[in-house]
Amino acid sequence: MAIQHTHKTSSFLSKKFPIMLVCDGVESPSNIGSLFRICDAFGVSEIIFCNSDLNIKSPRLQKTARSTQNRVAYSNSSDIIETIVELNKNDFTTVALEITDSSISLEKLFLEKDQKIALIIGNEQQGVSEKVLQLVEKTTHIEMYGENSSMNVVQATSIALHSIINKLYIY
Repeated sequence: MAIQHTHKTSSFLSKKFPIMLVCDGVESPSNIGSLFRICDAFGVSEIIFCNSDLNIKSPRLQKTARSTQNRVAYSNSSDIIETIVELNKNDFTTVALEITDSSISLEKLFLEKDQKIALIIGNEQQGVSEKVLQLVEKTTHIEMYGENSSMNVVQATSIALHSIINKLYIY
């Protein structure tokens, strides 16, 4: 019979990868809390919140984050353009997660082993802004098979981080 593990008894190794998550106007406290939790789970080095009204004391954020906001490095930026330019200067490959006329399916996205990645995700309603899409090096999307053309920002981020980490650092 299988016995469920707790946080203290799991055998997962703690790792940090050279991945930054850049949030372009993500607003929902529950989404922000969930992003902290996902970034902790996937070993993301830092979250950069751009154009967000980040309230780290929000009860909803704290409930969904489950204390991961205390373990994942994060910063606030009022200028996402400046943030992307700086990441490009520091040898990060900037990748926007957005469906566009030129985006590449996540499965076909080519990335060099062990490179530094800045994954840019967008606002819950508008997605990644046009001005950011003009600056990034790559744009990728998740292949979907239903009639809906979008999914929750946290779910999409989870899928993208899992794929990117497995491509670059695991296999």
